[in-house]
Amino acid sequence: MNIKRVGNVILAVKDLESSVKFYHETLGLPIKRQRDNWIDLGQSGALLSLHPASSSEPHTGTSYDNGVMIGFVVGDVTSVITELKTKNVVIHRDVEEHPVGKNAIILDPDEYMISLFEPIFSSEKEIQTGGYIGFTPA
Repeated sequence: MNIKRVGNVILAVKDLESSVKFYHETLGLPIKRQRDNWIDLGQSGALLSLHPASSSEPHTGTSYDNGVMIGFVVGDVTSVITELKTKNVVIHRDVEEHPVGKNAIILDPDEYMISLFEPIFSSEKEIQTGGYIGFTPA
């Protein structure tokens, strides 16, 4: 097996229109491709793909152990959270400082957790530090 990178994160969503509005309009992710029941968002790297959830299967998203979490690296997590609060986005966990950076977690319309991570960059190597649970991988 030779996995090169993450291609996309796929979310089954209860309301496709509401989720597209949240990720595209509220968070600013560009729509890369759109079909009737599948929408890819993002510019480069991994894409976020949304499709309608099954109405007959359990749908949970706010479990650190069994849920889905999407990680975004941001430049200034405090200002991002301040802006998202003005847009009435649910803040699941406010900004916390950790040895590798700052992190906050918000919820999307389906209550999927989204980790917003502001990494500390090493001045010696000028590379991003690694993340861990609750953060997006570096």
